[in-house]
Amino acid sequence: MRFRSSAKSVPHFQGTLQERINHPAKWCHKIPDHVSLESAALLEPLSVAIHASRRATVEQGDTAVVFGAGTVGLLTAAMAKMSGATTVLIADVDIGRVEYALRNGFATRGYVVSTGPQPQETSKKLAAAKSLANEIVEIACAGDPDAEGADVSFDCTGKEVCMQAGLFATRPGGKLIMVGMGTPIQTLPMSASHLKEVDIIGIFRYANTYPTGMKIISSGVLPNLDMMITHRFRGLDSAKQAFELAGRTVDDDGKLVLKVLIEC
Repeated sequence: MRFRSSAKSVPHFQGTLQERINHPAKWCHKIPDHVSLESAALLEPLSVAIHASRRATVEQGDTAVVFGAGTVGLLTAAMAKMSGATTVLIADVDIGRVEYALRNGFATRGYVVSTGPQPQETSKKLAAAKSLANEIVEIACAGDPDAEGADVSFDCTGKEVCMQAGLFATRPGGKLIMVGMGTPIQTLPMSASHLKEVDIIGIFRYANTYPTGMKIISSGVLPNLDMMITHRFRGLDSAKQAFELAGRTVDDDGKLVLKVLIEC
């Protein structure tokens, strides 16, 4: 991971954006013949989702809330379902991504977060996060009047408001899994964790998950991952255009953007 999936060091020479790479064979994973290269390309974000679900120890019948419907959020929701959660709500500001998650079986319920001016005062920020959490819990736990929140919440955005809302949305004794990486310093309502005994668990990418990821992709138990490749470019000369598109949620024609593939 240090040399193949990391670009945190400057200059960015550690990643795999190269035409040729020398890599020890013992650290390579052979892709089964029936697994497409598109699905195999998603092993890295799937590994993040596997690691998150392991740390969360999702149990049969759990209710899970996932903040963020990007690639990692979608796969985290899918892993929560596969791990036994019967209700998986996914929340995002982009309605297209939420609809995609529901239409393709990544989640069972969805919530579109409204956008607008964000409060600057800490007390108002927390009030807004609590209001967001209440609305999400109302949908996630609909039909269960005794529910006090999600059994486990995953924040796949790294956004302060989502981590705050995640704490408020989690039931007493539940878990908040911090998947997304945001700004280094953020304000969290720690009293909500203390009083409700909510465990805050951080993850850093993944650990020993690729073999499991290969088995999961090979088994076909997840939604069709090939469909997550929404745009393709040919040749490294298209890299700049591809990366610019990857930073958007829709293309110029209004089509949803999830994963962008450069075919060399």
